[in-house]
Amino acid sequence: MPQYLALTYTADVDWFAPEQAAELAEYVQFAKDNAASIKAAAVLHPTSTATVVRVEGARGGNVITTDGPYAETKEALTGYYLIEAADLDDAIAIAAKLPAAWGVGAIEVRPVLAAN
Repeated sequence: MPQYLALTYTADVDWFAPEQAAELAEYVQFAKDNAASIKAAAVLHPTSTATVVRVEGARGGNVITTDGPYAETKEALTGYYLIEAADLDDAIAIAAKLPAAWGVGAIEVRPVLAAN
């Protein structure tokens, strides 16, 4: 069965902070309700914990790292769900149940290229 990556874009917050508990509970409920379709999922730490990696020149060049996010934005990539669905329409229907799709963020759904 095809797989799709549902990328969640929300406010750039610490999802484990007490003030996020109610909203995080909605994501936990989504995962329980859709457990048969979800093959993997993760919540990402805030972008302030990110390290951007670039290679100067080409392969084998100097590795350059920068602390923090690559770009400033109102919504950041805050998590993902690997969904198994019959087709794109089915994957979209599942992703539409995510709290970030309810006007507080966005969900990007992409087909996963099967590795053979």
